[in-house]
Amino acid sequence: MNNAMASAAGDSIGSATMLVSNYVFPNDLHVHWSMMIVLYPYITGLVDGAFIIAALYYLFDVKSLRPVARFSLLFALAFLSCATLPLLLHLTRPERNLNMLLTPSPSSAMAGFGYIFAVSMGVLVFIVLFVYRPVLVELRATSKGWLQVLYRVITFDSIDLSDEAMRLDRKIIKFLVGIGIPIAVVLHGYVGFIFGGVKANPTWSTPLMPVIFLFSACVSGISAIILAYILIRKFKGRSIDHDCIVTMAKTLTLFFILAFSFEMLEVFSHSYLKSGYHHMVEGLLNGPLASSFWLWQVKICSVIPLVLLGIMGLMRLDEFFYNFLAATTSAILLLQVLIMRWNVVIGGQLMSKSARGYTEFHPEWFDKEGILAVIIVMSIPFIILWVLGKIFPFWAGESET
Repeated sequence: MNNAMASAAGDSIGSATMLVSNYVFPNDLHVHWSMMIVLYPYITGLVDGAFIIAALYYLFDVKSLRPVARFSLLFALAFLSCATLPLLLHLTRPERNLNMLLTPSPSSAMAGFGYIFAVSMGVLVFIVLFVYRPVLVELRATSKGWLQVLYRVITFDSIDLSDEAMRLDRKIIKFLVGIGIPIAVVLHGYVGFIFGGVKANPTWSTPLMPVIFLFSACVSGISAIILAYILIRKFKGRSIDHDCIVTMAKTLTLFFILAFSFEMLEVFSHSYLKSGYHHMVEGLLNGPLASSFWLWQVKICSVIPLVLLGIMGLMRLDEFFYNFLAATTSAILLLQVLIMRWNVVIGGQLMSKSARGYTEFHPEWFDKEGILAVIIVMSIPFIILWVLGKIFPFWAGESET
């Protein structure tokens, strides 16, 4: 009789505990920062990684990257021009973003991104104009109508291509790229700072967050350049510079090892420190995010690229197979960074501030920030890149056999 009563009491306590452990505050039932906020750091990350490739050539004189240097700048410009689009679509009153400029508030962390974005856009535009000036001067001479007027404007109405003028241009380019690197670092590191500064969310509030965002941005941007370069050249039936692919693959390997190491360090530090919210973070990673984090981000999209990059670095492969592995690895890493953004932005909001429960998030196709909207937003930078390619030829002046 006593045993039966004890068993019944134990079952009652167990049921009560289960109910309490799944308690979610009413204001935590819905994920407020949705798909567009996932897309926002993803797009800015592509900008940073692409700019790194260009900087390695124009500032650090890595000759093997010459075939993709100008293309990387245009790629970065196309995506940077859309960097604020996901944020504006997320806002209820997007037109109020102009108040940031009309009534500036330097102490505002959110407004800070707007100022950094404006400076980044200005620097990148001038870099592109100075890099392309010799090509634009030649196109100006052969163009007619509105296109000639456009080329006159973007060449600063100067046709001086003397040795002295070109030396001055190179100095200006180096200077602009030199100041562009810290601006690019701040541009995306600032995204990690915004998330890391949310003290109420233990999955975000870590000093490693800006570093993780920055290195993963370099991974996604370099992967995008490798994949885009290979696909565009194949589509146009042009040759692929193998030395360029090898250099980019080695650079990608370095940044991916750093990014993956810091991501795992953050997880292990949570596990080792066992802070007050450790049980909730551990429950999040092993519960709602078990599939997206451990299976997709870590096992499939991190371990497999590490193996492929190891094969590319240690084994002697023919050019076609090496390029195929480089494109495949880049595609997987682009997915890895997108899943990482999902796990940070969406996953961090699945844990209730009650520390006793989790909520769920299921994206819809036709929602304001649904899957279709994400696809449309992601297609816009590629349309802009196509338009830029008509004005600034990707590989002008090269001889094709």
